Amino acid sequence: MFTTQRATTNHIQLIHDMAQVVFRDTYRDILSPEQMEYMMEWMYSIDSLRRQIEEDGHVYYIGYYDDKPCGYISVEQQGDDLFHLQKIYVMPGFQGKGIGKKLFDKAIEYIKSIHPTPCTMELNVNRNNKALQFYEHLGMKKVNEGDFHIGNDYYMCDYIMAIDI
Repeated sequence: MFTTQRATTNHIQLIHDMAQVVFRDTYRDILSPEQMEYMMEWMYSIDSLRRQIEEDGHVYYIGYYDDKPCGYISVEQQGDDLFHLQKIYVMPGFQGKGIGKKLFDKAIEYIKSIHPTPCTMELNVNRNNKALQFYEHLGMKKVNEGDFHIGNDYYMCDYIMAIDI
C-alpha cells in the first residue's frame, strides 16, 4: 500500500538520509565525485533542507510503501501560474512499482489544491538522466535546455520540461 505524508522540519533528517542513497544512485555515472559532494551539501545538507522548507517555500511529501519510506517530492511555486517540481526521487529497491508516477500525481494534486485554475508545472532533468523518458511518458514536454551554473565552477546541464495542469 502506498501513502504520502507532507513533510515538516521533523522529517529533514529522513529526507537527508534518503537523498544520501537515491541522489548518489541516480547520478553516480553522470557527476564527478567532487560535483556529487558539492551538490549533496548544496541541496541536501540539514541546513539547506531546513532553509528550503522554512524560508524558500518548498513543500515536500514523503512516499511510503507498506509504511517504509520509498521516495520524496518537493514542489515550489515560482510565479502566479508556475510551479517547479524541484525533486522527485524513488529509492532503489522501490523502483518499478509505479511509485514515481504516484509521487508525480501527488505533486499535481498538491498544486491543484492550492491553485485550482490552470497553471504549469516545470522540472529540470539532467540531459543524461534515464528519467527523461519517464517524464515524457507522463506527458511532459521539453520546453528549453541550458547549462545552469550552480557555483564552484559546476553546472547542471538540463532540459526544462513542462506540463499544463
